[in-house]
Amino acid sequence: MSNDLMPGPKWLLLTSLLVGMLASSALAQSLQGQEKSGMPASAATPAAIPHAAAVPSISTAVPSGHQATMLRRYWGIDDIHVRSTASGSLVRFSYRVVDADKAMILNDKKTTPYLIDEKNGLALQIPQLENVGQLRQVATPQNGREYWMAFSNKGRYVKPGDHVTVVIGRFRAQELVVEGSSSPQPH
Repeated sequence: MSNDLMPGPKWLLLTSLLVGMLASSALAQSLQGQEKSGMPASAATPAAIPHAAAVPSISTAVPSGHQATMLRRYWGIDDIHVRSTASGSLVRFSYRVVDADKAMILNDKKTTPYLIDEKNGLALQIPQLENVGQLRQVATPQNGREYWMAFSNKGRYVKPGDHVTVVIGRFRAQELVVEGSSSPQPH
């Protein structure tokens, strides 16, 4: 890791932001599990996907309903978002699993994910942080759960509104639109 990547206060800020992202994701999943089962999250089993989940949710990252349908059908994911976070120094790709078998490739720790900026061909990678590891989830996917990975955007080349492609092994999602960190959530 280069010295200019994580100097003093920046390292502390990035670490705090990452811990916050991890904690909020874990808390949300824990609370969701408790609400559904009436049990502590550790005792809850993954719930079946409700009928309403059969309709792909609207995402500003996926520009067409056809593309959303294809991602759901071939890769088992929906509710896809690509957001600029951490003051633009990270780009977070998140998705909800609707077919765990099809989505396995996205969480395969042996594959290297890339986020490619379509206007200049720049390929962003997931940073490997000391004492933290890669900023991605590699647990076996479960239906109904949200997963994410964060790509380093150190030079802030990728901005909200830009079109990007996410590549993970054979998986390829093109023409995704980067959302701002304060983008309104569709209902």
